[in-house]
Amino acid sequence: MTSLITSGVGITARTLRDLWEAGLDHVQVSIQDSDAISADRIAGYRGAFQRKYALATEAVRLGLPLTINLVVHRANIDRISDMVDLALGLKAARIEIAHVQYYGWALKNREALMPTAEQVQRAAVEVEELRKKHHGAIVIDAVVPDYHARLPKPCVGGWGKRSLNVTPTGKVLPCHAAESIPGLEFWSVKEHSLREIWESSPSFNAFRGTGFLPEPCRSCERRELDFGGCRCQAFAITGDAKATDPVCHLSPHHALVTGLAATQEDRAYLYRRM
Repeated sequence: MTSLITSGVGITARTLRDLWEAGLDHVQVSIQDSDAISADRIAGYRGAFQRKYALATEAVRLGLPLTINLVVHRANIDRISDMVDLALGLKAARIEIAHVQYYGWALKNREALMPTAEQVQRAAVEVEELRKKHHGAIVIDAVVPDYHARLPKPCVGGWGKRSLNVTPTGKVLPCHAAESIPGLEFWSVKEHSLREIWESSPSFNAFRGTGFLPEPCRSCERRELDFGGCRCQAFAITGDAKATDPVCHLSPHHALVTGLAATQEDRAYLYRRM
């Protein structure tokens, strides 16, 4: 299955049609808020909301299954219901309520984006109510935000185990944030086949399986379930991509996560500028 994961800002309707004609199976568009002004402020791009909306509309018009990725954090977590209504209005087939993961530019804005524990608890209850309300009309997937959890999630189902990402430049990544880990070598589809990259590239084999895991992961009964958690998150917090994801309550670095989860700061966002 091939899926286009896009902000909806840097792609045209023509390019989307070209991809559809080439055999694209699915489109995922991220939405920052149900309110256009707030969404543009979060995205840091005037008109971003309208471009996202237009691309999502075009995907549905072409008959492509659409997932709306609701990027949730402190600024919009109290409007999840409104964002779900927006996705329903767009005729999305699926909603992914994705709490911000703190690496890349989100890491630079962590204190400004981090929800409180009370917000997370209210949101979890609201999501369950929305699932019941819209059962049969749309699929709603959601997970507890990492910093407020006790157990880590498997990194994209396991690093190099079930999926891959191709960047616009042709580099192939084991996960969408893998470039945040320094020292990894990423092969390109311009020079290697996908099969060759999947089986033999250094980046895909760097954290594949469980052989690289330290204790307490190495002897943990969950090691084949969560594979030690997120490699990018482990690096972002500890500086060691092989470390146990600090989200895990058994990690020697777990206290760092609990402290960071309790740290909120109201300040202007730092934006990536090209």
